[in-house]
Amino acid sequence: MNSLTLQVELHSHQRILEQTVEQSSRLIGEIAESIVRCFQQGNKLLLCGNGGSAADAQHVAAEFVNRFRFDRAALPAIALTTDTSILTCIGNDSAFENIFSRQVEALAKPGDILVGISTSGGSANVLKALDAGRARGAITIGFTGEKGRERMASKCDFCLIIPSADTARIQECHEFAWHVICAIVEQTLFIK
Repeated sequence: MNSLTLQVELHSHQRILEQTVEQSSRLIGEIAESIVRCFQQGNKLLLCGNGGSAADAQHVAAEFVNRFRFDRAALPAIALTTDTSILTCIGNDSAFENIFSRQVEALAKPGDILVGISTSGGSANVLKALDAGRARGAITIGFTGEKGRERMASKCDFCLIIPSADTARIQECHEFAWHVICAIVEQTLFIK
């Protein structure tokens, strides 16, 4: 292992994470509060993304449905990335850019939250899902990187923009932010 590369990666990670915390700590808190309200009002959280962002959507849904730091009641969160029959049906019969928006049309209602995760901010299917969420009266939240500022932020009520164009750094910061959000939501709803 090249220790120079490891140190370079570590310093890059630390710098971008620190910048994210400095620039977005208030926003991360606002996102957590909106998710708390969503669950308190009997609504659900829908999440979507491609590739690593699809894995993040599934990870976050699992944290809410099962548990984060302690056992508690399940929370309604759905990753729109997991039903291969729906994904392949829509992709084959319509277009890949509709794989999430069609699910949003079927599942979202006012008061729900739709989270679109795209490190580039340019994933057509995520952007289309955010439009569909808005049309259905859902609160829209974006997780992206610096390149997503122009394309994604305008489609979101809240948009966490990691100050980097490096996919690995963006994903690492998204994961950190989600763990903070999960902890806040869990503590707020279940610790009296």
